[in-house]
Amino acid sequence: MVEKVYVTYNQVHKLCQASADHMLNEFKPNLMIAIGGGGYVPARILRSFLRKPGSPNIPIQAIGLSLYEQLGTDPQVEQPGKKVTRTQWLDLSSLEMANLIGKNVLIVDEVDDTRTTLEYAVKELEKDVATAAKQAGRGDERATFSIFVLHNKDKEKKGHLPQNMTNEGRYLAARTVGDVWINYPWEATDIEEHDKMAEKQMT
Repeated sequence: MVEKVYVTYNQVHKLCQASADHMLNEFKPNLMIAIGGGGYVPARILRSFLRKPGSPNIPIQAIGLSLYEQLGTDPQVEQPGKKVTRTQWLDLSSLEMANLIGKNVLIVDEVDDTRTTLEYAVKELEKDVATAAKQAGRGDERATFSIFVLHNKDKEKKGHLPQNMTNEGRYLAARTVGDVWINYPWEATDIEEHDKMAEKQMT
């Protein structure tokens, strides 16, 4: 039986708030890329905490990557698949990709489970930004990527992040948890029942 943990919007908000100072001081992001669909809400919440007085909001771009597939009899529990599928990506020839050149880019997702999706996102984005920079005559410029997740599962990872990213501390998880199934509020069809289950866990 898979242990389920219920997370509320309020808890997500506080996790983002508690992590924002570290990101401002260490990552200094100019732009965020949210991995859909779990990264959308944390990225939007973070934008409020990362905004500096007198400065514009940090832009958020979105990519869609799918790794999970439903297995077994429990419709709420999915298992990691073996192949990352792009469902949405940045257009290499558009301003979306050009805007990443030379920037500090914060990749946001909800959970680091097997790390396969994060590995794919970083590798592919680095490759595409390098191509875009070359096409723009800015081949010596690179994007510097950092990662923020709400939860990191304490387990052996199948995916790996670039060594310079980990060495330079450009990875931040608000919480490290066991190998549990995390139910986020944006996945709930009955938010009141979801919040009741979360409250029950705390008693």
